[in-house]
Amino acid sequence: MKANFHHLVRCAVMTAATILLASCDNTPKFQVSGTITEAADSLLIFEDMALDGPQLIDTLRLDAGGAFSFTAKAPEGSPGFYRLRIGGQIVNVAVDSTETITVKASYPTMASQYTIEGNDDCAKIKELTMLQMDLQARAQAVANDPTLTGTAPADSILRMIATYQQKVTREYIYKEPMRAYSYFALFQGIAVNQAYIMVFDPRQRMEDARPFQAVATSWDQFYPNSLRTKNLHNIAVESIKTQNIINGKGAEIELPADKVSEADLIDLPLTDNKGALRHLTELKGKVVLLDFHVFAADDSPARIMMLRELYNKYHDRGLEIYQVSLDSDEHFWKTQTAALPWISVRDSEGRSNAYLSTVESVPCSFIINRDNQVVMGASAIKNLDTDIAKYL
Repeated sequence: MKANFHHLVRCAVMTAATILLASCDNTPKFQVSGTITEAADSLLIFEDMALDGPQLIDTLRLDAGGAFSFTAKAPEGSPGFYRLRIGGQIVNVAVDSTETITVKASYPTMASQYTIEGNDDCAKIKELTMLQMDLQARAQAVANDPTLTGTAPADSILRMIATYQQKVTREYIYKEPMRAYSYFALFQGIAVNQAYIMVFDPRQRMEDARPFQAVATSWDQFYPNSLRTKNLHNIAVESIKTQNIINGKGAEIELPADKVSEADLIDLPLTDNKGALRHLTELKGKVVLLDFHVFAADDSPARIMMLRELYNKYHDRGLEIYQVSLDSDEHFWKTQTAALPWISVRDSEGRSNAYLSTVESVPCSFIINRDNQVVMGASAIKNLDTDIAKYL
Protein backbone atom coordinates (compact mmCIF):
# COMPACT_ATOMS: atom_id res chain seq x y z
CA MET A 1 0.00 0.00 0.00
CA LYS A 2 2.89 2.31 0.90
CA ALA A 3 4.57 1.50 -2.43
CA ASN A 4 1.43 2.42 -4.32
CA PHE A 5 1.20 5.69 -2.37
CA HIS A 6 4.79 6.63 -3.24
CA HIS A 7 4.13 5.76 -6.87
CA LEU A 8 1.10 8.07 -6.93
CA VAL A 9 3.15 10.87 -5.38
CA ARG A 10 5.89 10.48 -8.01
CA CYS A 11 3.32 10.55 -10.82
CA ALA A 12 1.72 13.68 -9.36
CA VAL A 13 5.12 15.40 -9.13
CA MET A 14 6.02 14.48 -12.70
CA THR A 15 2.66 15.73 -13.98
CA ALA A 16 3.04 19.01 -12.12
CA ALA A 17 6.56 19.42 -13.51
CA THR A 18 5.32 18.84 -17.04
CA ILE A 19 2.59 21.45 -16.62
CA LEU A 20 5.11 23.89 -15.13
CA LEU A 21 7.55 23.43 -18.02
CA ALA A 22 4.75 23.91 -20.54
CA SER A 23 3.62 27.09 -18.83
CA CYS A 24 7.20 28.44 -18.94
CA ASP A 25 7.36 28.07 -22.73
CA ASN A 26 6.86 31.67 -23.86
CA THR A 27 7.68 30.98 -27.52
CA PRO A 28 5.16 32.89 -29.69
CA LYS A 29 2.95 30.45 -31.55
CA PHE A 30 0.16 30.47 -34.12
CA GLN A 31 -2.62 27.97 -34.67
CA VAL A 32 -4.23 26.51 -37.77
CA SER A 33 -7.40 24.55 -37.08
CA GLY A 34 -10.72 23.63 -38.62
CA THR A 35 -12.43 20.68 -40.31
CA ILE A 36 -11.91 18.73 -43.51
CA THR A 37 -14.89 16.47 -44.09
CA GLU A 38 -15.18 13.40 -46.33
CA ALA A 39 -11.57 12.56 -45.43
CA ALA A 40 -11.88 9.90 -42.73
CA ASP A 41 -8.60 8.03 -42.14
CA SER A 42 -6.71 10.41 -44.49
CA LEU A 43 -3.32 11.73 -43.39
CA LEU A 44 -3.37 15.52 -43.11
CA ILE A 45 0.11 17.01 -43.43
CA PHE A 46 1.08 20.45 -42.14
CA GLU A 47 4.24 21.90 -43.72
CA ASP A 48 6.38 25.03 -43.49
CA MET A 49 7.12 26.32 -47.01
CA ALA A 50 10.66 27.37 -46.19
CA LEU A 51 13.11 28.91 -48.65
CA ASP A 52 14.86 25.56 -49.07
CA GLY A 53 11.63 23.61 -49.65
CA PRO A 54 8.72 22.13 -47.65
CA GLN A 55 9.56 21.26 -44.03
CA LEU A 56 7.29 18.89 -42.13
CA ILE A 57 5.76 20.38 -38.97
CA ASP A 58 3.15 17.80 -38.00
CA THR A 59 0.69 15.20 -39.28
CA LEU A 60 -2.76 14.06 -38.17
CA ARG A 61 -4.92 11.07 -39.10
CA LEU A 62 -8.40 12.53 -39.59
CA ASP A 63 -11.47 10.87 -38.13
CA ALA A 64 -15.00 10.92 -39.55
CA GLY A 65 -15.63 14.44 -38.20
CA GLY A 66 -12.49 15.82 -39.87
CA ALA A 67 -11.51 18.17 -37.02
CA PHE A 68 -7.84 19.17 -36.79
CA SER A 69 -5.60 21.63 -35.00
CA PHE A 70 -1.92 22.41 -35.49
CA THR A 71 0.26 24.76 -33.44
CA ALA A 72 3.69 26.00 -34.53
CA LYS A 73 6.28 28.63 -33.75
CA ALA A 74 5.33 32.04 -35.10
CA PRO A 75 7.39 33.28 -38.07
CA GLU A 76 10.16 35.78 -37.34
CA GLY A 77 11.17 38.81 -39.38
CA SER A 78 8.52 38.49 -42.10
CA PRO A 79 5.31 36.58 -42.87
CA GLY A 80 5.57 32.80 -43.04
CA PHE A 81 4.04 30.49 -45.62
CA TYR A 82 2.57 27.09 -44.79
CA ARG A 83 0.31 24.50 -46.34
CA LEU A 84 -2.20 21.84 -45.38
CA ARG A 85 -2.00 18.83 -47.66
CA ILE A 86 -3.76 15.54 -48.28
CA GLY A 87 -1.96 13.92 -51.20
CA GLY A 88 -1.95 16.48 -54.01
CA GLN A 89 -4.80 18.55 -52.53
CA ILE A 90 -3.28 21.69 -50.97
CA VAL A 91 -4.51 24.69 -49.00
CA ASN A 92 -1.95 27.50 -48.78
CA VAL A 93 -1.75 29.52 -45.56
CA ALA A 94 0.03 32.80 -44.79
CA VAL A 95 0.80 33.75 -41.18
CA ASP A 96 1.98 37.13 -39.87
CA SER A 97 2.46 36.41 -36.18
CA THR A 98 0.41 34.64 -33.50
CA GLU A 99 -3.01 34.60 -35.13
CA THR A 100 -5.44 31.70 -35.32
CA ILE A 101 -6.31 30.55 -38.84
CA THR A 102 -9.52 28.60 -39.41
CA VAL A 103 -9.92 26.39 -42.47
CA LYS A 104 -13.05 24.51 -43.55
CA ALA A 105 -13.04 22.22 -46.56
CA SER A 106 -14.22 18.92 -47.95
CA TYR A 107 -12.02 16.28 -49.56
CA PRO A 108 -11.25 15.72 -52.40
CA THR A 109 -12.08 19.29 -53.49
CA MET A 110 -10.24 21.00 -50.64
CA ALA A 111 -7.72 22.72 -52.98
CA SER A 112 -10.40 24.80 -54.66
CA GLN A 113 -13.46 24.72 -52.40
CA TYR A 114 -12.43 25.90 -48.97
CA THR A 115 -13.03 28.83 -46.65
CA ILE A 116 -10.25 30.42 -44.63
CA GLU A 117 -10.38 33.07 -41.90
CA GLY A 118 -7.92 34.76 -39.57
CA ASN A 119 -5.57 36.44 -42.07
CA ASP A 120 -6.59 38.72 -44.95
CA ASP A 121 -3.65 37.59 -47.10
CA CYS A 122 -5.00 34.05 -47.10
CA ALA A 123 -8.11 35.13 -49.00
CA LYS A 124 -5.97 36.83 -51.66
CA ILE A 125 -3.76 33.76 -51.88
CA LYS A 126 -6.88 31.71 -52.53
CA GLU A 127 -7.81 34.09 -55.38
CA LEU A 128 -4.33 33.70 -56.87
CA THR A 129 -4.52 29.93 -56.50
CA MET A 130 -7.82 29.81 -58.38
CA LEU A 131 -6.37 31.96 -61.17
CA GLN A 132 -3.34 29.67 -61.32
CA MET A 133 -5.51 26.55 -61.55
CA ASP A 134 -7.47 28.11 -64.40
CA LEU A 135 -4.25 28.96 -66.25
CA GLN A 136 -3.00 25.42 -65.66
CA ALA A 137 -6.17 23.90 -67.15
CA ARG A 138 -6.15 26.15 -70.22
CA ALA A 139 -2.45 25.56 -70.88
CA GLN A 140 -2.83 21.80 -70.62
CA ALA A 141 -5.82 21.92 -73.00
CA VAL A 142 -3.65 23.70 -75.56
CA ALA A 143 -0.86 21.16 -75.10
CA ASN A 144 -3.37 18.35 -75.72
CA ASP A 145 -4.94 19.95 -78.80
CA PRO A 146 -4.12 17.66 -81.77
CA THR A 147 -4.82 20.46 -84.28
CA LEU A 148 -1.86 22.50 -83.00
CA THR A 149 1.55 21.51 -84.36
CA GLY A 150 5.13 22.77 -84.34
CA THR A 151 5.71 25.71 -82.03
CA ALA A 152 2.02 26.69 -81.95
CA PRO A 153 1.24 25.09 -78.55
CA ALA A 154 4.28 26.62 -76.86
CA ASP A 155 3.62 30.04 -78.42
CA SER A 156 0.00 29.95 -77.29
CA ILE A 157 0.93 28.96 -73.73
CA LEU A 158 3.54 31.73 -73.54
CA ARG A 159 0.90 34.27 -74.59
CA MET A 160 -1.40 32.94 -71.85
CA ILE A 161 1.36 33.36 -69.29
CA ALA A 162 2.10 36.90 -70.49
CA THR A 163 -1.57 37.85 -70.08
CA TYR A 164 -1.63 36.24 -66.66
CA GLN A 165 1.49 38.19 -65.66
CA GLN A 166 -0.12 41.48 -66.63
CA LYS A 167 -3.22 40.75 -64.56
CA VAL A 168 -1.31 39.56 -61.48
CA THR A 169 1.23 42.41 -61.49
CA ARG A 170 -1.49 45.05 -62.01
CA GLU A 171 -4.11 43.74 -59.61
CA TYR A 172 -1.94 42.14 -56.93
CA ILE A 173 1.84 42.67 -56.90
CA TYR A 174 2.13 46.36 -57.81
CA LYS A 175 -1.06 47.22 -55.94
CA GLU A 176 0.24 46.07 -52.54
CA PRO A 177 3.85 44.84 -52.87
CA MET A 178 4.32 44.78 -49.10
CA ARG A 179 1.72 42.06 -48.63
CA ALA A 180 2.36 38.35 -48.21
CA TYR A 181 0.10 37.48 -51.14
CA SER A 182 2.30 39.57 -53.47
CA TYR A 183 5.32 37.54 -52.42
CA PHE A 184 3.30 34.36 -52.97
CA ALA A 185 2.38 35.47 -56.51
CA LEU A 186 6.04 35.72 -57.53
CA PHE A 187 6.57 31.98 -57.14
CA GLN A 188 3.53 30.61 -58.95
CA GLY A 189 3.95 28.12 -61.76
CA ILE A 190 2.08 25.60 -63.90
CA ALA A 191 2.85 22.01 -64.91
CA VAL A 192 2.22 21.14 -68.56
CA ASN A 193 2.95 17.59 -69.67
CA GLN A 194 5.11 17.12 -66.57
CA ALA A 195 7.19 20.21 -67.42
CA TYR A 196 7.07 22.92 -64.74
CA ILE A 197 6.90 26.52 -66.01
CA MET A 198 7.37 29.47 -63.68
CA VAL A 199 4.96 32.34 -64.29
CA PHE A 200 7.68 34.82 -63.40
CA ASP A 201 11.12 33.52 -64.39
CA PRO A 202 13.89 36.14 -64.01
CA ARG A 203 16.48 33.56 -65.10
CA GLN A 204 15.05 33.54 -68.62
CA ARG A 205 13.28 36.91 -68.89
CA MET A 206 15.03 39.95 -67.48
CA GLU A 207 11.77 41.91 -67.33
CA ASP A 208 10.47 39.35 -64.84
CA ALA A 209 12.98 40.69 -62.33
CA ARG A 210 10.95 43.91 -61.99
CA PRO A 211 8.12 42.50 -59.84
CA PHE A 212 10.77 40.83 -57.64
CA GLN A 213 12.48 44.20 -57.24
CA ALA A 214 9.17 45.89 -56.43
CA VAL A 215 8.33 43.43 -53.65
CA ALA A 216 11.91 43.42 -52.36
CA THR A 217 11.96 47.23 -52.13
CA SER A 218 8.68 47.25 -50.21
CA TRP A 219 9.76 44.40 -47.92
CA ASP A 220 12.96 46.32 -47.13
CA GLN A 221 10.75 48.87 -45.41
CA PHE A 222 8.34 46.51 -43.65
CA TYR A 223 10.58 43.47 -43.06
CA PRO A 224 14.20 44.69 -43.10
CA ASN A 225 16.94 42.04 -42.89
CA SER A 226 14.53 39.10 -43.21
CA LEU A 227 15.76 36.06 -45.13
CA ARG A 228 12.89 36.31 -47.59
CA THR A 229 13.70 39.96 -48.34
CA LYS A 230 17.34 39.07 -48.97
CA ASN A 231 16.25 36.18 -51.19
CA LEU A 232 14.14 38.52 -53.32
CA HIS A 233 17.11 40.83 -53.83
CA ASN A 234 19.37 37.89 -54.69
CA ILE A 235 16.96 36.61 -57.33
CA ALA A 236 16.77 40.05 -58.99
CA VAL A 237 20.56 40.50 -58.93
CA GLU A 238 21.26 36.98 -60.21
CA SER A 239 18.83 37.61 -63.06
CA ILE A 240 20.86 40.61 -64.17
CA LYS A 241 24.10 38.61 -63.95
CA THR A 242 22.66 35.77 -66.04
CA GLN A 243 21.37 38.13 -68.69
CA ASN A 244 24.76 39.86 -68.83
CA ILE A 245 26.38 36.50 -69.55
CA ILE A 246 23.83 35.65 -72.24
CA ASN A 247 23.97 39.10 -73.87
CA GLY A 248 27.59 40.01 -73.11
CA LYS A 249 29.71 41.99 -75.59
CA GLY A 250 33.28 41.47 -76.70
CA ALA A 251 35.36 38.79 -78.38
CA GLU A 252 34.86 35.04 -78.22
CA ILE A 253 35.84 33.09 -75.10
CA GLU A 254 39.59 32.92 -74.64
CA LEU A 255 41.11 30.08 -72.67
CA PRO A 256 43.22 31.34 -69.74
CA ALA A 257 46.97 31.30 -70.27
CA ASP A 258 47.58 29.75 -66.85
CA LYS A 259 45.35 26.80 -67.78
CA VAL A 260 47.09 26.05 -71.08
CA SER A 261 50.67 24.74 -71.09
CA GLU A 262 53.34 25.47 -73.70
CA ALA A 263 52.47 22.14 -75.32
CA ASP A 264 48.89 23.34 -75.78
CA LEU A 265 47.64 21.01 -73.04
CA ILE A 266 44.68 22.34 -71.11
CA ASP A 267 43.18 21.80 -67.67
CA LEU A 268 40.09 23.33 -66.08
CA PRO A 269 39.60 21.97 -62.55
CA LEU A 270 35.95 22.58 -61.63
CA THR A 271 33.38 20.90 -59.37
CA ASP A 272 30.70 18.81 -61.06
CA ASN A 273 26.99 18.53 -60.23
CA LYS A 274 27.70 15.65 -57.83
CA GLY A 275 30.28 17.59 -55.82
CA ALA A 276 33.41 15.96 -57.28
CA LEU A 277 36.40 17.94 -58.56
CA ARG A 278 36.92 17.20 -62.26
CA HIS A 279 39.95 17.90 -64.46
CA LEU A 280 40.13 18.07 -68.24
CA THR A 281 43.49 16.31 -68.02
CA GLU A 282 41.80 13.19 -66.66
CA LEU A 283 40.13 12.82 -70.06
CA LYS A 284 43.41 12.44 -71.98
CA GLY A 285 42.93 9.67 -74.53
CA LYS A 286 39.44 10.88 -75.46
CA VAL A 287 38.26 13.53 -77.88
CA VAL A 288 36.64 16.21 -75.75
CA LEU A 289 34.07 18.83 -76.63
CA LEU A 290 34.66 21.66 -74.14
CA ASP A 291 31.33 23.46 -74.11
CA PHE A 292 30.46 26.70 -72.29
CA HIS A 293 26.74 26.93 -71.68
CA VAL A 294 23.98 28.90 -69.90
CA PHE A 295 20.98 26.72 -69.07
CA ALA A 296 18.83 29.78 -68.42
CA ALA A 297 19.20 30.90 -72.05
CA ASP A 298 16.17 30.57 -74.32
CA ASP A 299 18.03 28.36 -76.81
CA SER A 300 19.40 26.00 -74.15
CA PRO A 301 16.88 23.13 -74.64
CA ALA A 302 17.52 22.95 -78.39
CA ARG A 303 21.29 22.93 -77.95
CA ILE A 304 21.17 20.26 -75.24
CA MET A 305 19.15 18.05 -77.60
CA MET A 306 21.75 18.58 -80.31
CA LEU A 307 24.58 17.68 -77.92
CA ARG A 308 22.70 14.55 -76.83
CA GLU A 309 22.58 13.40 -80.44
CA LEU A 310 26.32 14.00 -80.83
CA TYR A 311 27.06 12.23 -77.56
CA ASN A 312 24.92 9.21 -78.44
CA LYS A 313 26.49 9.05 -81.90
CA TYR A 314 30.16 9.34 -80.94
CA HIS A 315 30.56 8.46 -77.25
CA ASP A 316 31.36 4.81 -77.98
CA ARG A 317 34.08 5.99 -80.37
CA GLY A 318 35.77 8.07 -77.68
CA LEU A 319 33.89 11.38 -77.45
CA GLU A 320 33.39 13.03 -74.07
CA ILE A 321 31.65 16.32 -73.33
CA TYR A 322 33.01 18.58 -70.59
CA GLN A 323 30.29 21.19 -70.17
CA VAL A 324 30.97 24.33 -68.16
CA SER A 325 27.83 26.07 -66.91
CA LEU A 326 27.95 29.84 -66.45
CA ASP A 327 24.59 29.95 -64.67
CA SER A 328 24.60 32.02 -61.50
CA ASP A 329 21.90 29.90 -59.82
CA GLU A 330 23.56 26.71 -58.56
CA HIS A 331 20.33 24.91 -57.63
CA PHE A 332 18.83 25.62 -61.05
CA TRP A 333 21.98 24.30 -62.75
CA LYS A 334 21.95 21.07 -60.73
CA THR A 335 18.30 20.52 -61.58
CA GLN A 336 18.92 21.04 -65.30
CA THR A 337 21.96 18.74 -65.45
CA ALA A 338 20.81 15.89 -63.19
CA ALA A 339 19.90 13.61 -66.12
CA LEU A 340 22.71 14.56 -68.53
CA PRO A 341 25.15 11.70 -69.33
CA TRP A 342 28.28 13.82 -69.76
CA ILE A 343 30.47 15.77 -67.33
CA SER A 344 28.65 18.86 -66.04
CA VAL A 345 30.68 21.40 -64.08
CA ARG A 346 29.98 24.98 -63.10
CA ASP A 347 32.16 28.06 -62.99
CA SER A 348 30.99 29.87 -59.86
CA GLU A 349 32.97 32.99 -60.81
CA GLY A 350 30.91 33.51 -63.95
CA ARG A 351 32.00 36.44 -66.10
CA SER A 352 34.59 37.53 -63.56
CA ASN A 353 36.72 34.56 -64.54
CA ALA A 354 39.69 35.54 -66.70
CA TYR A 355 38.67 33.51 -69.73
CA LEU A 356 35.06 34.73 -69.66
CA SER A 357 35.67 38.44 -69.27
CA THR A 358 35.42 39.05 -73.02
CA VAL A 359 32.65 36.64 -73.88
CA GLU A 360 30.48 37.74 -76.79
CA SER A 361 28.04 34.90 -76.89
CA VAL A 362 27.18 31.64 -75.19
CA PRO A 363 27.18 28.75 -76.05
CA CYS A 364 30.79 28.46 -77.15
CA SER A 365 32.82 25.28 -77.80
CA PHE A 366 36.38 24.00 -78.25
CA ILE A 367 37.53 20.64 -79.57
CA ILE A 368 40.36 18.91 -77.69
CA ASN A 369 42.14 15.92 -79.21
CA ARG A 370 43.19 12.66 -77.54
CA ASP A 371 46.50 14.22 -76.47
CA ASN A 372 44.63 16.92 -74.54
CA GLN A 373 45.54 19.58 -77.08
CA VAL A 374 43.14 22.31 -78.21
CA VAL A 375 42.83 21.66 -81.95
CA MET A 376 39.83 23.84 -82.83
CA GLY A 377 38.75 27.09 -81.22
CA ALA A 378 35.24 28.44 -81.13
CA SER A 379 35.66 30.62 -84.23
CA ALA A 380 37.11 27.74 -86.27
CA ILE A 381 34.25 25.30 -85.64
CA LYS A 382 31.76 25.38 -88.50
CA ASN A 383 29.95 22.06 -88.02
CA LEU A 384 30.31 20.27 -84.70
CA ASP A 385 29.39 16.85 -86.09
CA THR A 386 31.91 16.78 -88.94
CA ASP A 387 34.61 18.66 -87.02
CA ILE A 388 34.45 16.23 -84.08
CA ALA A 389 34.47 13.22 -86.43
CA LYS A 390 37.85 14.35 -87.80
CA TYR A 391 39.59 13.59 -84.51
CA LEU A 392 37.90 10.35 -83.49
